[in-house]
Amino acid sequence: MRATALVLVAGAAALAACSNEPKFEFTPETCYYVAQSAGKAPELQKLGENVAQIELCAARLEEMRLRFLRMGGSNQEVTGAYQGRFIFIDREGVKFGKSLNGSRFFAMARTGDGRLAIPGAITRDETGRPIAVAGEPEAK
Repeated sequence: MRATALVLVAGAAALAACSNEPKFEFTPETCYYVAQSAGKAPELQKLGENVAQIELCAARLEEMRLRFLRMGGSNQEVTGAYQGRFIFIDREGVKFGKSLNGSRFFAMARTGDGRLAIPGAITRDETGRPIAVAGEPEAK
């Protein structure tokens, strides 16, 4: 039993040591764009300092993505980072993750007009297509 546990621990340590995940140094309250070129390791490029929260960093990345699209770019996806968390923006919305290649948490969805909103605030039609952001609740 002990030998099996020792083999499992050694195997997990070996897998962790062989991880292809790049290691980055993050500065607190700094928003980064993750530049990924074919055949090269990803690099962090500073996008903003004194950014108070991850959602504000996501907003800056979305602004950058839209600016590139307006200039004729075709890349619909942007990756960023904030205080050790990664931000993934695409046509569906915004996702957060602890690594570049790991699982992602869905944070914001696109409304019918392309804006970003918390998924629970989006009104959908019978097919599930987003049509609007829900209004303020009625006062009782």
